Amino acid sequence: MKDKKKDIRALTKEQLQKFFVSEGDKSFRGTQVYEWLWNKAAHSFDDMTNISKETRQMLKDNFVINHIRVDRMQRSSDGTIKNAVKLHDSLTVESVLIPTKTRTTACVSSQVGCSLDCQFCATAKLKRMRNLNPDEIYDQVVAIDNESRLYFDRPLSNIVFMGMGEPLMNYNNVMKAVEKITSPEGLGMSPKRITISTSGVPKMIKKLADDEAKIKLAVSLHSARNEVRTQIMPFNETFPLEDLREALEYWYSKTKSRITYEYIVWKDINDTREDAQALVRFCKYVPCKVNLIEYNPIDDGNFQQAPSKATDMYQDMLERNGITVTVRRSRGKDIDAACGQLANKSA
Repeated sequence: MKDKKKDIRALTKEQLQKFFVSEGDKSFRGTQVYEWLWNKAAHSFDDMTNISKETRQMLKDNFVINHIRVDRMQRSSDGTIKNAVKLHDSLTVESVLIPTKTRTTACVSSQVGCSLDCQFCATAKLKRMRNLNPDEIYDQVVAIDNESRLYFDRPLSNIVFMGMGEPLMNYNNVMKAVEKITSPEGLGMSPKRITISTSGVPKMIKKLADDEAKIKLAVSLHSARNEVRTQIMPFNETFPLEDLREALEYWYSKTKSRITYEYIVWKDINDTREDAQALVRFCKYVPCKVNLIEYNPIDDGNFQQAPSKATDMYQDMLERNGITVTVRRSRGKDIDAACGQLANKSA
């Protein structure tokens, strides 16, 4: 039985160089191919026009490029674009381009499905099929960068890991993707323009700090009371707020980078003054800012957006305590592209 061809993007530049030397070629050929794969995001060996046809055929005989394909693109009335991304094994994830007057942001996925069980999130209702590879994460960014240039006449400016999956549960692949995205040999983006959003995995937040990642950190918090947070995010029982707080304090002590808390206010769940006061107390442990996010329904009716007076109460209490707060309106709701709605409906 013939050996299965290896995905060439699983090789480092050094491994590619050694491969070409073993084939009787020069090591710089590996550098050329590496540049085509990452800097130029080639999806076919035939695109590598400064390499001979014989060498391209040799690459085809030995390797594949397991690139993604945008299977379906939807455009919202507000300009948001959602991509249904088909992977090489026919599984699908979704990614989103969010435009504003000054920037375009890519919201990318890190897992097929999700490892966690947040009750308000459509993705969490899908079982986790597998982690995405670094190249599959990278390809989402390249596709959205191309769309940003095509539809908005400017390159992609920001990346958020807020799509499908818990990025810190796919830590190694996510960080390899970030390395490629920020490398001059890749897309050359600043790590300061990349935000990893986590539901709160204390051990991995500490690892992120120890690894001196230069990215920004956001936490999907939604309650600063254990009993409430466990109700809406059951894994909080395993990773309670006390452990999360310790990890965030550790993160700040190592990075001096303030944290963003993502927070939805739901009717009859976390819309009381007690809830807001708990959030204020939690915010005082580490320098932070709060994004109050509009809730995006996922059809089961268990969660409903709180009245605006509840959001106003949160905003007022946070501001009076010197905490930076922004009220975020959802984008792309009409195509199920808003936060918490990604669940392959377009597939």
